[in-house]
Amino acid sequence: MITLSCETPGKFEFKEMILPGPKKGFALLKIRRIGICGTDYHAFEGTQPFFNYPRVLGHEIAAEIAHLENEQEFHIGEKVTINPYFSCGQCIACRNAKPNCCENISVFGVHEDGGMQEYISVPESSLIHGQGLSFDELALVEPLAIGAHGVKLAELKAGEFVLILGAGPIGLGTASLAQIAGGEVIVADYNTNRLDFCRSKLDIAHTINLSETDMHTRLKEITGADMPTVIIDCTGNQEAINGALKFLAHGGKLILIGLQKKEIIISHPEFHKREATLKSSRNALSDDFSHVINCIRKGWIRPLDFISHRVAFERLPENFEKLLNSQQSVIKALVEFG
Repeated sequence: MITLSCETPGKFEFKEMILPGPKKGFALLKIRRIGICGTDYHAFEGTQPFFNYPRVLGHEIAAEIAHLENEQEFHIGEKVTINPYFSCGQCIACRNAKPNCCENISVFGVHEDGGMQEYISVPESSLIHGQGLSFDELALVEPLAIGAHGVKLAELKAGEFVLILGAGPIGLGTASLAQIAGGEVIVADYNTNRLDFCRSKLDIAHTINLSETDMHTRLKEITGADMPTVIIDCTGNQEAINGALKFLAHGGKLILIGLQKKEIIISHPEFHKREATLKSSRNALSDDFSHVINCIRKGWIRPLDFISHRVAFERLPENFEKLLNSQQSVIKALVEFG
């Protein structure tokens, strides 16, 4: 089988590998779609935390089952996606039903080789039923689950103003799920195309173009001077994260989905006087995947709207940098396998 490895930052290489053999408790999957996410772009750039090279990228999976030892729950030929966060089941986080932040977590495509190959072998416990979704839709489930987890941590109340920082794929998904949760959503970004997408495809009434508008002034207008009681950062940008507190209402919550390598620096007096809550949101839980699939099946989220670019697996190396450099127009790029 053919595997595509990121050998070093900026360099991909195709390799001929042996097809994984049968392994107790594991399923062999034939890859049909892979979503390209910020983690993959950052790995290619060399800016991804928790990363070593060489590495096979890809954790947004849509596949069909090629082999199973036991077909009781799943069956050969079934469309599936996977939960790509493999946990130990023994550490304190796992014992407290938080396997998404397991002390020994291995994320598929980050800590171990991922899905940019024709076949993969994964634990049967990671399989998620497709429930009638298409391969394109299944490839969007994982990134949407990331947003679902952050929104769940925010514990939104109906009508509560929530500011989403960043209108990349994760930010757009988070905005959709915050809206489903009853939040009055505001999205801020510099990218005009993505803000247009928010209004035209997601029906988000409040957007702030940071290249044209002062955020503090606009937020006061939108919220009646109260400011958002929840801010969810989806940028992974140090400046955005460090500056977010000044836009937060007193008593509010700041949720960090975005990840960057450097220090978080905030004003203690500003944080303290707000009695603010700061939470990191890592990965997602099984319930988040289930919630997303339910939302897609009910038509509350239209993942096909997110797909702006497609590339064949065999053409990915020559096109990857083009996708990276055209982020102004890319919403979600899918890799298609024959």
